Amino acid sequence: MAYNFSNSLVKWIDHRLPVFSYLRHAAYDYPTPKNLNYWWNFGSLAGISLVIMIVSGIALAMSYTPHVDHAFDSVERIMRDVNYGWLIRYIHMNGASFFFIVVYIHIFRGLYFGSYKAPRELLWIIGVFILLLMMATAFMGYVLPWGQMSFWGATVITNLFSAIPIIGESLVNWLWGGFSIDNPTLNRFFVLHYLFPFIIVSIVLLHIIALHRFGSNNPLGIEIKYPNETIPFHPYYTIKDAYGMGIFLILFAGVVFFAPNFFGEPDNYIPSNPLSTPAHIVPEWYFLPFYAILRSIPDKLAGVLSMFSSIFVLFLLPWLDRSPVRSGQFRGVFKIFFWILLIDVISLGYLGGKPATGMYVIFSRLATAYYFAYFLLVLPIINKFDSSELLPNSISAQIAGLEVESSKAFNDSAYKEQSDHIST
Repeated sequence: MAYNFSNSLVKWIDHRLPVFSYLRHAAYDYPTPKNLNYWWNFGSLAGISLVIMIVSGIALAMSYTPHVDHAFDSVERIMRDVNYGWLIRYIHMNGASFFFIVVYIHIFRGLYFGSYKAPRELLWIIGVFILLLMMATAFMGYVLPWGQMSFWGATVITNLFSAIPIIGESLVNWLWGGFSIDNPTLNRFFVLHYLFPFIIVSIVLLHIIALHRFGSNNPLGIEIKYPNETIPFHPYYTIKDAYGMGIFLILFAGVVFFAPNFFGEPDNYIPSNPLSTPAHIVPEWYFLPFYAILRSIPDKLAGVLSMFSSIFVLFLLPWLDRSPVRSGQFRGVFKIFFWILLIDVISLGYLGGKPATGMYVIFSRLATAYYFAYFLLVLPIINKFDSSELLPNSISAQIAGLEVESSKAFNDSAYKEQSDHIST
């Protein structure tokens, strides 16, 4: 769609390269369901987090030295000598945590409201690819400070690939760039950590294109039937997103300025030492649920396969859940199992940060069993007996019903106030 822009330069460029027309359609005139709530803010917040991470990462890369003899000292120099280096690093360090918080909420919103169902399967699959790239980028970034937890975390995680039959040892040596974690490892992790965010940006663009193909899902999970059920993205949802961004930035600034090491590990402020193993090696908090799944299984290969399967099962979700009803708010039994899943994932995160001994292992196995049972057993089975509530005929019908109920409640309240006044 071509727009008639008033600016002659913009019009000249757009006639030859319609980038302004695309931006106008995508961020201004894009027809959006009129009933989206604040859970839909987290998609735009994820984009904002990605921009924050890229800008702060480029600034840090200008002063970072990817060498085992200088990496730790260069990070300390950034913190102490570079102008506002401490602020840039704390923004980048805590930005990763906030990025994952936003993305995890975005994923669970999609799980609850059925955003993975037809015709949006490819949109969901692209989103899972973004999650995988985020995890790889975060892991390599965690290695760069070259503290104790960075070194030993990299040692533990890369050694997991040695469990793969036949090619395992060769694969580990290829990841290391040698026969131990050393300077080649740090160099390639730095290069890939710098490169991956730009790959994520390109896949996010595909994600947006797939989103615009069929439009956004909505809390009712029903398709748009009438033109009056949509509103332009601007100004209605740009204002809503701006409000959400304001809340997000307030919370983010609160952590950066008042609790910058809340998500960090104290051991990572100790220079890496291959001869001294930390008492308790743990990854960053956003990996803990998957780490708990890994440790809950005694066999190394089975544990590695289970950890990766916990992510790859998300690719199959559009075909595992065959219910014709999208939104979880109309599926009685589904809601119960969904909230148990949310509690289960939080529990796995807690258990992943605890020692792999005693009752922690038992609870980790139970939580792991439910995680896989939810996707592979519960979702395919509950479709046969789930008591779905009656769906509204359209978005307009549901909104009109709310307006009638609101009007009735207002009239009842006004009548009661008038009666109280007369009796007084």
